Amino acid sequence: MAQITSVTSEALQAQLRTLLPSQQGFGEDLQASNVIIPVVDLTSTAEGSSLPTNLQTALAYNSQNSFNVSNTSTTVANTAGFWRLTGTGFVRIVTSGTLPEVTIIMYDGTTFKTVWGFESDVSTVEGMQVISFDYTFYLRSGDSLLVNAVSSNATCRGSVRQIADNTGNLINPSGFTSE
Repeated sequence: MAQITSVTSEALQAQLRTLLPSQQGFGEDLQASNVIIPVVDLTSTAEGSSLPTNLQTALAYNSQNSFNVSNTSTTVANTAGFWRLTGTGFVRIVTSGTLPEVTIIMYDGTTFKTVWGFESDVSTVEGMQVISFDYTFYLRSGDSLLVNAVSSNATCRGSVRQIADNTGNLINPSGFTSE
């Protein structure tokens, strides 16, 4: 015989409100049953996307903002939300002088925070070092994401794309429509 028990858990109810924003809670406690019920997983659609995460964050021609930074610092994103930053840093190995460096910096309007960096060593032999990166960043309102290439012997090329807004609503690649 089926038994139904109330489940009082604010954590479960908060997760339900997050996953199903259109429901905004049911006004009643969740319930558990000892009856086996088949489940159809509509999670991705309820969250606002029918794409798996790796496809939702895809690079897309009209979604990307490309950058090419050398001997300067450039703001690549300053809108609140989640951003995918992908690219390559190039530094020429030098025999003397200022070490070439590529950095990714977050700025909150007051303080700069280097969150990733890459620099060459001084060497007796000149050459080139190359490193690729692919990161996801979250910017609050007022935050900025900068790419910095110190010296003319440093270059950073890549692109940035917003993948979700400040409340976590996913932003699909430009031109994608779900059927």
